[in-house]
Amino acid sequence: MNVMTLRIVFMGSPDFALPTLKALESHFNVVGVVTQPDRPAGRGRKPQAPDVKKLAITLGLPYIQPATLKDESALQQLSDWAPDVIVVAAFGQILRENVLNLPPFGCVNVHASLLPRWRGAAPMQAALLHDDVTGVTIMKMDKGLDTGPILSQRSIPISDDMTAGKLFDQLAVMGADLLLETLPKYINGEIKPQPQDDEYATYAPRLKKEDGMLDFSQPASFLARMVRAYNPWPGAYQFYNGTRLKVYKAHVVESINAQPGARLIYEEKPAWGTGQGLLILDQVQAAGKSRLSGKVFLRGAKDWIEDEENGDGV
Repeated sequence: MNVMTLRIVFMGSPDFALPTLKALESHFNVVGVVTQPDRPAGRGRKPQAPDVKKLAITLGLPYIQPATLKDESALQQLSDWAPDVIVVAAFGQILRENVLNLPPFGCVNVHASLLPRWRGAAPMQAALLHDDVTGVTIMKMDKGLDTGPILSQRSIPISDDMTAGKLFDQLAVMGADLLLETLPKYINGEIKPQPQDDEYATYAPRLKKEDGMLDFSQPASFLARMVRAYNPWPGAYQFYNGTRLKVYKAHVVESINAQPGARLIYEEKPAWGTGQGLLILDQVQAAGKSRLSGKVFLRGAKDWIEDEENGDGV
């Protein structure tokens, strides 16, 4: 089949999907875009368009924003577009079998993990918490949650300074590049979908704001991973003087131990004792304040050291 004439419908919503839509529009025939409805956002709670909708308008692509794909008008529009394949990247809705089976080549998904590891809504954060390597997977979708057979994968090492924000940007571009390589080979039968091994499957559920709360019974090394994994959202935090103190950057000193949760000063920076080692706060933000380096924060936090038991600096 001539892939240049391939009719593609794209489904996606947040900015992770933008490199994929740009790549598809540049190389193939994108006949329509499906994205989420506008949602209230920001302080004024005014309706905001999804990033994919904004790009579709810029590119002059037709789009729809159904609240659910069960909507008859949405299904009719999909049918009218007559796609050969549907490409999905961070769409945010489950596809039912009537949609999965609509295109002759099915639905192909760009997923931000090395499946079957980290199926679910927060694969990048889970990989940052637990792994040294992650990547992207191009898979053919089935009715399960990220359970479809794999078409291709590409990996990337997780560096010690990698945050979810940085990883998000890298995997978004990597996924688009890998899709461009994979799609023609899949359409022309050069790639055969390979079933996932469910024995190795892990699940990364959708994150909640409270998931970012630091538990000082955990080792400092794990808490430092949390700081990176939850930057920028939901954000790692604990409470100081009854208000939330967000931690944007931290490092570990494993050779020193203190009571979990004890507040100390280490080399002119605030620190917390943990289950193993110290968590040194390099960049923080108190509620209602600007983001500050740990050293600058301490200048206004004269009561960071609570009492003699907690120590007077290391």
